[in-house]
Amino acid sequence: MPGASFGAVPRSSGEGRRLPRHRAPSIFVPVRWRSPATWFSLFAALLFGIAYVDKEQNAAGGDWRTASREPIGLAPSPLDEPEAVVQVYAARAVRWRGYFGVHTWIAVKPASADAYTVYEVNGWRLRRTGTAVVVSDRAPDSRWYGNAPELIADLRGPAAAAAIPKIERAVAAYPYAESYRVWPGPNSNTFVAYVLRAVPEVEADLPPTAIGKDYLGAALFARSPSGTGVQVSLLGVLGLLVGIEEGLEINLLGLTFGLDPLDLAVKLPLAGSIGWPRGPRPEPPEDSDE
Repeated sequence: MPGASFGAVPRSSGEGRRLPRHRAPSIFVPVRWRSPATWFSLFAALLFGIAYVDKEQNAAGGDWRTASREPIGLAPSPLDEPEAVVQVYAARAVRWRGYFGVHTWIAVKPASADAYTVYEVNGWRLRRTGTAVVVSDRAPDSRWYGNAPELIADLRGPAAAAAIPKIERAVAAYPYAESYRVWPGPNSNTFVAYVLRAVPEVEADLPPTAIGKDYLGAALFARSPSGTGVQVSLLGVLGLLVGIEEGLEINLLGLTFGLDPLDLAVKLPLAGSIGWPRGPRPEPPEDSDE
């Protein structure tokens, strides 16, 4: 036919539009970088990655029941330190819980004592003995089932000697000894925070991964665990804390977000504090040559 072109694609009259081209299906899911869900997923993956590295670097590996419980040298030997000592520790929790939070405890040694006393709370102990509070003479700086502890606070000398009786009274008065709940509390971090509120001179800034530290039971207001601020909390799942030691903390569903100006740190769930923490700085003995 005149003017005809074999193989040409017919066009619709008057519009000149081409027919849609068929494309092979793609196996890749497009990433929408402007989507809030994308950034939230990346942020959550980053926090989990930091927690994973922190836990794996501290863990001895293998079955948690056979994991190391050896001390790592953060606590002075009673033979070398005649003065009274109060220390607060935190270590990644056992198994999957360690990716989300830490287990905390308090260790004390009166002046001239030949051993430490460690105060902590364990859920499994509640099922066996009827009380979650555990008092033992284990090494205060021992690994928590493979995970190395971090020294949160270190008080020595006369100040520690004055604090120890207060700690003992607070341990005896702990109101949740017959109950335990991993989230939102009461748990091991609820216990340590409760005791520290009664002994503000310790000034311990519990890590943001100490889930349960903000559980106040039926109360809404309380002193912050460091004793340098105040907090409001609704059953440990929603709250606000402002303190000199802690800085500013917002609690959402038990997860802590915050800023710590003293440590130049950002407080995040799973990852903990990211910055330049000062850490506990015990004063050397008066007769020290340093």
